[in-house]
Amino acid sequence: MRRNFDTACRKAAFYGLHADRLWEVWKSIHGQKRPEFMDPDWIDSSFVLYDENAQLVRVKVGDCLDPLKLRYTYQEIPIPWLDSSPNPKLKKTGESSKSAELPRTTIGTGDFPRTVDTVISVEVPRPRKSRSPKEKEDEEEVLLIRGIELLDTDAFVKFDVYINDEDYLGTSPIHTEFAGSFMNRPQKLVQEMKKKKRCWRLAMNEILEDLGAEDDDIVIVTIVPRAGTVTIGGVEIEFLSD
Repeated sequence: MRRNFDTACRKAAFYGLHADRLWEVWKSIHGQKRPEFMDPDWIDSSFVLYDENAQLVRVKVGDCLDPLKLRYTYQEIPIPWLDSSPNPKLKKTGESSKSAELPRTTIGTGDFPRTVDTVISVEVPRPRKSRSPKEKEDEEEVLLIRGIELLDTDAFVKFDVYINDEDYLGTSPIHTEFAGSFMNRPQKLVQEMKKKKRCWRLAMNEILEDLGAEDDDIVIVTIVPRAGTVTIGGVEIEFLSD
């Protein structure tokens, strides 16, 4: 299970030991009690399994949402990473760093779709700004990178995303400006899956707060290709609630 990422998620223990645990942490993070996802298409989905008496039984997803009903719980232990967050860069790096940057093209949101074969910076308008603490609690401001198309699904693909960063070469995951990395591992896919376009969402509430950019009309999104080539259909901001 540990050696093959393409088949690990098919192992029942993978969900029991990892995904389910993180789901429970997320629901109660910082004392919040987030509601369950109650879409009927998911809640009423069912599976036929063997019980302890080797008898076939049908189990719905909705029957398995409460760990206590399934007679298990997770030990309460410290979670060091829960309150650990990156910090903004205190100062810009020097000209020597900037001079080594890859070529950068500044574009607008109307300049998509676009093949990302060089560094691009996108000026993305914010539909809403200066939101109150209650508004931010109710809705997460999210950066949506949509229509991601892999030109070669059999190749390793990676690109990094930075927010309001003039000098990305001096930025690492310990900095707030580093929003995240999109990666695709080489894998054998049927032709229909190879043509499927992907989307990627990045939460920005805390990033904008830490950067002091909550009152800005736009955010500058810098996309840096690291490996392989992708085409991106668009970059925009949306608001999502739990």
